[in-house]
Amino acid sequence: MLLTDGGEPLGAAAPAARWTVEQVLALAPDDASRKAGNKLGSAGPWSDTGWDASGALWGQCRGSGSKPYRTVIDTTGPAYKCSCPSRKFPCKHALGLLLLRASDGPAVPAGDPPDWAGEWLTARRARAEAKARPAGGEGTGDGPADPAAARRRAERRAERIGGGAQELEQRLTDLLRGGLAAAEQAGYGLWEETAARMVDAQAPGLAGRVRELGAIPASGPGWPVRLLEECALLHLLDAAWLGIDRLPQPLAATVRTRVGLTAAPDGEPVRDRWLVLAQYDTPEGKIVTRRIWLRGTDSGRTALLLSFGAAGRSPGQALPVGATIDAELTPYPGSAQLRAELGPQFGVAEPAGGPPPGVTVPEAVAAYGQALTGDPWLESWPVTLRDVIPVPAEDGWQLTDAEGRTALPVTADASARPALWKLVAVSGGGPLTVFGECGHRGFDPLAAWPAEAAETVPLI
Repeated sequence: MLLTDGGEPLGAAAPAARWTVEQVLALAPDDASRKAGNKLGSAGPWSDTGWDASGALWGQCRGSGSKPYRTVIDTTGPAYKCSCPSRKFPCKHALGLLLLRASDGPAVPAGDPPDWAGEWLTARRARAEAKARPAGGEGTGDGPADPAAARRRAERRAERIGGGAQELEQRLTDLLRGGLAAAEQAGYGLWEETAARMVDAQAPGLAGRVRELGAIPASGPGWPVRLLEECALLHLLDAAWLGIDRLPQPLAATVRTRVGLTAAPDGEPVRDRWLVLAQYDTPEGKIVTRRIWLRGTDSGRTALLLSFGAAGRSPGQALPVGATIDAELTPYPGSAQLRAELGPQFGVAEPAGGPPPGVTVPEAVAAYGQALTGDPWLESWPVTLRDVIPVPAEDGWQLTDAEGRTALPVTADASARPALWKLVAVSGGGPLTVFGECGHRGFDPLAAWPAEAAETVPLI
């Protein structure tokens, strides 16, 4: 009998995960994969397909070569394996097989996995079980790291970051003394040089913020105000790092993360039935960052999963938007403790029972304001708005309550996305529930639920 990632056997009567077409398409790493997967979502190119109660899905897809591509999927991860040369996860064959299962059940019958699929499934789940066991336990053979050496390395890096923060403070002081107009004349080169100095100081978080400063003078009307705002936040971060020993522990952990220090998840694991609210990728230089938002059905807790892809590879972690997974999450340190690491999963993903509870527009703004007290550098805060209607405004779109008394502007980036029209179409002029990120630039809608509907509609 195969095991789930959590090491618990699934009964023979357990249902196999069968996602909707929209949930499958939301897993695609890009538009090209989405289109290619759509073409493979019919029974024509597939043979030897099947699924079993453990959440496994497999099949062979005819390609341009003499041998078909072997594709196997573990929906409890989800995780994917395909013999094709693609470096995308999931590849078009995995997307096509999931679409085939979603739209044409009889084309993928129940059965036992063939040897080539079963070997990978068993090995993957064994690795997941080993990863879930506490490090340094009996039989692991892993000795403890040298704490004194680790402490010395941390102290040396802290000194370098402190030197970088002091240098950056001098750069900001010179900018304000010379006037903000000098930033436009200096061009981007000076900021890039300063960012490189922050990289040398091993403070990538400071370097990223410096690069953002360099782009502001070319961002259009009103740039001096935006530049002054960002300079103030950067000064606050510098000052916080230089006085980090005097900060409360949660805020100190947030400052370490903001300057670019990595941390391991160390909170108490939370097991819950997590609704997958949204998933989207953001290019950040040569790295692609994937964000997955979850909400605990019982705990009411919102969590963020982050994964990264580099060198042309999409992030490996992906979850079906709109599904519910029974899993453990371990939070990272910090004031908000939004970010978490996905731990053991128990069983397969199930359809969600409806949208999460929502708040009013004033409550959403208040929630973001409260979050800023613990993390002043927070760009946005996850909220679910209830009974709002998308309506056009003078300079874009906004989400207003049913009475038209309060409204939140939709961010400029969201207003330019084609998915905004999906939100308008789903609303049909009536109120709906919308999940998104509420910040100082407005509200960025990521998922929606029409009135009296349980199915999640991804908006990105």
